[in-house]
Amino acid sequence: MSRFLQLHLLTFYPPSNVNRDDAGNPKTATVGGVTRLRISSQALKRAWRTSDIFSSALAGHEGKRTQRLGEEILKHLLQKGVDEKKATSIAREIAGVYGKVKAEKDQNPTRTEQLVFISPSEHAAAIAMADRLAAGEKVDVKKEQESLLNRSDSAADIALFGRMLAGAPTFNREAAVQVAHAITTHRVTVEDDYYTAIDDLKQDEEDAGAGFLGEAGFGSGVFYLYLCVNRDLLKKNLGDKSETSVAEAALGALVEAAMTVSPSGKQNSYAALARAGYVLAEKGNAQPRTLAGAFARPVAGQDLMQQSIADLKNFRAELTRVYGEGAEDVCEMALGDEKSATLADIVAFCRA
Repeated sequence: MSRFLQLHLLTFYPPSNVNRDDAGNPKTATVGGVTRLRISSQALKRAWRTSDIFSSALAGHEGKRTQRLGEEILKHLLQKGVDEKKATSIAREIAGVYGKVKAEKDQNPTRTEQLVFISPSEHAAAIAMADRLAAGEKVDVKKEQESLLNRSDSAADIALFGRMLAGAPTFNREAAVQVAHAITTHRVTVEDDYYTAIDDLKQDEEDAGAGFLGEAGFGSGVFYLYLCVNRDLLKKNLGDKSETSVAEAALGALVEAAMTVSPSGKQNSYAALARAGYVLAEKGNAQPRTLAGAFARPVAGQDLMQQSIADLKNFRAELTRVYGEGAEDVCEMALGDEKSATLADIVAFCRA
């Protein structure tokens, strides 16, 4: 089996602001001496992980990234009639296995300070241990953390994107997928959208001023995105060898989401619901490599998508000439080419 799956995507976004910086403007990066628009890998991964594609394909195999496991335990115990003080103590003790718990006098004393990925089986184990403690059983929670934390399980999103537990590093999960920040292949200028809102109840004889005015940044361009999946690590993270179908479903969901799901930032204002215009999927055992170098020199011209595709192909061919083949098998999709693969073909190629 090919160890690595690599994806290269080119996606056109119309005027939009899907991923904002601290000032509310589109995120940018300076590449090749010019400004490019940027979409962070964090924004992309959250959009994919919380999409309908993931929830449908991976039902029962999704973890939750949360600070509120303790609150879930507290709610469960209170519903069973456990005294609130005792229930809170139990919830804090168990939540402490997953992260540092907030102070007892905090407004939310059962929450952890950090967000942490928790798998369905770990959630169930935490509830079961809470029931044991509530029933009066003497349990050393710290010594039994093996039953609360898993080194591998069928939570596909944790297997894909990994997790870090500062207080229990033994149970960290290395991410099987590496996701680059998406950047435009060309120079961009972030523009300002000056807008106003009119009070509907204002009468014509009153002043003509707006009820509100504001300013928001936006930009547009062709973005290059690179992903690399270590399929061996994905299977290791999933643990059970019989869960091959989960690994395949996870890969299929990841690829479909990367091709069709956009981050949610300012979508009500811009409706930038983009689809990939070009996808190159590669499988093989050779050392992975990004093709972002194709765009170190910014693309120019009237057809930025076609020029970006051409530059990517030329750069890939040159890498192959110098370093040898980077993949053993490929599948390519390009809008406008009736002979190219479809979304279904790319997904099937990546799952296989």
